[in-house]
Amino acid sequence: MEKQQILEKIDRLIEMYQKGELGGEVMPEDSNPALPKSSLQNYIYFTLPMALNYQRNSYKLWESALKTYKDKETEFVFYPEKVLKADFKEVQEALTKYKVALQKQKQTEIWITLCNTFVELFQGDIRRLFDEMHNDVDEVRNFIQIQNKKKFPYLSGNKICNYWLYVIYQYTDRRYTNLGHLTVAPDTHVCQATYRLGLITDEEMQSNKIQMIVIDKWKDLLENTKYNPIDMHTPLWLWSRNGFKEIK
Repeated sequence: MEKQQILEKIDRLIEMYQKGELGGEVMPEDSNPALPKSSLQNYIYFTLPMALNYQRNSYKLWESALKTYKDKETEFVFYPEKVLKADFKEVQEALTKYKVALQKQKQTEIWITLCNTFVELFQGDIRRLFDEMHNDVDEVRNFIQIQNKKKFPYLSGNKICNYWLYVIYQYTDRRYTNLGHLTVAPDTHVCQATYRLGLITDEEMQSNKIQMIVIDKWKDLLENTKYNPIDMHTPLWLWSRNGFKEIK
């Protein structure tokens, strides 16, 4: 399909999304305690569960996160210093009580590793990461995905890292200096929608490098257009999740 045809389809898809025709009045991350946008706890809330957001229902994950935050017995897991002072089993029980962690050993280890990283590198304040990286998307990604990949388990993955940066942009007070460099978050729904639009081939869809292929395709397609790649994430996600409603 020609580039112009795909861009015209995208215009119509965006219109459908804006009119609510794709659903999505409530997004998974809307399950949150409505903390002040600039607060440290708000940043932590939208960071730690994100690392456990793979191969699962996003709505259920964030519902579980909210229940965990609201429970006085389990809310300590959202305070990195408290997590590091607690026993492993205590953290594990708190994370599994409402099923924030589904893989109780592995995902508890991921959570604790991230808490240790935040304390070790930023005195527990994840906002300092953005401050020190000058609110530059490329600098943040380089720091997490290349320089310190092992310190950011799963958060450093292509899909989760980009989507996490998007969620931070949407739900906190953070503003990036180069929002246009934030790519689509290539989860299953976004990859399937990209294929449905004719932007990738059958062979590319089956590639083990599909995530990077999708990222590059959207980056190239939207260069010098009115859209940033990340603008496409939610419309594509909803379009796929709701069964690819016909684009009018």
